[in-house]
Amino acid sequence: MVLDLAGAAQPMRRRDFITLVGGAAAAWPLAAGAQQRPAVIGYLNLGSPEANARTLAALRRGLAENGYVEGKNITIEYRWAQNDFGRQPELANDLVRRQVAVIVTNGISSAVAAKAATKTIPILFSTGGDPVAAGLVASFNRPGGNLTGFTNLGAEVEAKRFGLLHDLLPQATRFAVVVNPTSPNTEPISRSTQAAAAALGRQVDILGASNSRELEVAFAELPKKGTQALLVSPNNFLNSRRSQIVTLAALHRLPAIYGDRSFTEIGGLMSYGTDDTFGAYQGGIYAARILKGAKPADLPVIQSSKFEFIINLSTARAMELAVPGDLLSIADEVIE
Repeated sequence: MVLDLAGAAQPMRRRDFITLVGGAAAAWPLAAGAQQRPAVIGYLNLGSPEANARTLAALRRGLAENGYVEGKNITIEYRWAQNDFGRQPELANDLVRRQVAVIVTNGISSAVAAKAATKTIPILFSTGGDPVAAGLVASFNRPGGNLTGFTNLGAEVEAKRFGLLHDLLPQATRFAVVVNPTSPNTEPISRSTQAAAAALGRQVDILGASNSRELEVAFAELPKKGTQALLVSPNNFLNSRRSQIVTLAALHRLPAIYGDRSFTEIGGLMSYGTDDTFGAYQGGIYAARILKGAKPADLPVIQSSKFEFIINLSTARAMELAVPGDLLSIADEVIE
């Protein structure tokens, strides 16, 4: 029994106190759990973890610089299609069932699969294609819907790659471009390359490959066609087979230009394109903004404005190619 200052019993106050303390104690774990529960981000990629280590690091950096650290206050659910386009719809649906807060995609086909899976969960894309033409967004400045992201407009850049290869080999008349025929970007890339070749009075053959065996067959066809130089379009599958492609180009002694610097880093002759880590980094920034309440419809699509041209001079020497001084002077990096 509790006594007040006058000595009178106050049983009701004791019961009220016990109820109050008991209720607060029961609520403390729930409140703490609610505060500590990390946000969940979905990540959908056509390729594999091994081929995307650099882009993943950039994504995490964009998130961390804006207050979200994996393993602390966010969890990332990874879904890898291992270069199987047919797996992407189910992987996207799986992330939707997981009720993630936002889905980050890499490549236009991953974005298309995610869009088909949900009209409500925010989706961020990083792609080399035109997101408006692909039906992902209504416009660059006003995306509308639940998608936005980053694009480097890969088809337009393909003409620049052709021009650089032509500057290296001005006497060459027969070129070829390797594409992934299952990619939505194949048609615009092929059209852009053929237009660039026609403008210079050159011929270009389109070679498709969507698996390792098809790559072997495509390269075996090049001598029969009289191919003198090669372009390899940027694509998740082709990037994942960079070692095989660079080896085949060296075996056939074909000067080649690639869309990703990772090819020149392992012995490819030249590359021209955007740094793919930039799009992933922007994805991390946008994901953080969405977790803080921003809507994809209000976030404009970011277009790459910075490109890098890299020449592997050691490979040029091994192929007995003289690289013109004009090309060396405009290269952002020369690998000796």
